[in-house]
Parts: sequence; structure tokens; C-alpha cells
Amino acid sequence: MKKFLVLIVSIALFSSCSEYQKAYKKEDVDFKNEVATKLYNKGKYDKAIRLFEQIAPAYKGKPQAEKTFFMFAQSYYKSKQYYLAGYQFESFASSYPKSEKVEEAAFLGAKCYSLLSPRYSLDQSDTDKAMDKLQNFIDTYPTSTYLQDANGVIKELKNKLEKKAFEIAKQYNTISDYKAALIALENFISDFPGTQYKEEALYYKLDSAYQLAINSVPAKMQERLNNAKTAYNNLIKFKADSKFKNKADQMSARIDQDLQQFSK
Repeated sequence: MKKFLVLIVSIALFSSCSEYQKAYKKEDVDFKNEVATKLYNKGKYDKAIRLFEQIAPAYKGKPQAEKTFFMFAQSYYKSKQYYLAGYQFESFASSYPKSEKVEEAAFLGAKCYSLLSPRYSLDQSDTDKAMDKLQNFIDTYPTSTYLQDANGVIKELKNKLEKKAFEIAKQYNTISDYKAALIALENFISDFPGTQYKEEALYYKLDSAYQLAINSVPAKMQERLNNAKTAYNNLIKFKADSKFKNKADQMSARIDQDLQQFSK
């Protein structure tokens, strides 16, 4: 029985491979399309793509090829070839604007760019592009069934950009460039007023102001100590029970102590 099943599976696989090879070599685009569709439905996207690529020049723009080009784009998408999938989905939406699949194609085309978005520490050109594409989708289809998904993806991308901006600003503090840190952290807080990193940003702003003040030349020390005190007050005002409170209180005590010399 086992040998019989193995034989049946082997014959089926051979038949499938043979049909693909036959379609790949033949000039008959309709036969290629038929085999490509079978391969697509079986999840054999790489082989389907090779046949769809052969079909594309002859089918381009033809109404009867609408289903074919959507499967072509989906094959790239499902095989995680997102650059090519994005291009094909956009091409589909442009070629078949009245298709019932046009809205889905427009959404998936935009989503492809979000799937190309790298980790926050890398260049975010694809992230910016994805946000533009998704926003354009939302503007074009404001009542779309994909609206919630599109907004969710945009939120994730914004969080990534926010994280990158915060880490860049924080880095100045890490490398002890406290003047640059103060400017960068202030700009970050201004650019992202509702940021989830506000507590951390206020703390590193305090630390930068504090380090700059206690290591300052006498002529600039009083002004910088007062700036550090303001930074402390801003942190505590934002969150009285901040996770940085112990360190912040220690800085505040040193600031008050150093300021006493200027009140004599």
C-alpha cells in the first residue's frame, strides 16, 4: 500500500513538472495561463511567476487578463518579493481601474512598501515611501474596508520613525555631546508632542543640562544650572513618580547646592 501511494504521488509530481515544462516551452499563451493558474492555486508561486512573466507582454491591458495579472501580483506578494509585488499591484490598479479587485490591489501595493521598511536603526526611505503610499490609499478610498488595516500600518511606521528620532537624539547624550543633545531632544519633544518616549526624552534632557552645568566654566555655570533646574521641574511636572526620579532628585540636590554660591 505504501509503495502504491508513493507511486501515485510520484506520478502526480512528474505530471505536474512535465506540464510546467511543456507550458514553459510552448508559445501558446492561453495554455501557459492555464498552467500558471493551476500552479498558483497549488501555492507553487515561483513556477507560476515564470509563466506569468512570459504571458505578461501579450496580455498587458486586455480585459480578459484581469484575473491573470492579479494572480501575478499576488504570486510575488505571497512569495515575499515585495518590490516586484508593489510594482505589479500598482500596474494592475492602473490597468484595471474598474476592477472589483482594484481597491485590494491598491491597498496591497501600498502595504508592500511597509513590508520593505527596515528596522528603525537603518535608513527609513522605504518607511517614508510606505507612509506616502498608504496615505494616498486612504485619501483615494476613505470608506475602504481596508481603512482600519491601513491606519494600523501607518501607526506602526510612525512608531518606527519616532523610535529612530528618539535614539538619534539620545545618542548625543550617550557620546557626551551635551549641547547637541539638548537641541536634539528639544526638537524631538517638539516634533513628537505625544510621544511614548517623552519621559525618557525629558530625563536625558535633564542629564545633558546637568552634565553641561556642573562641568561648565564659572562665567556660564549659573545660567546652565538654572536651565538644568528647569529641566528637572519639567520632568517631575510631566511625571511625578518617574522611573528616573531617584537619579533626577540627586541631580536636583547637586544643582541646588551649586546654585547657593551665586546667592551670596
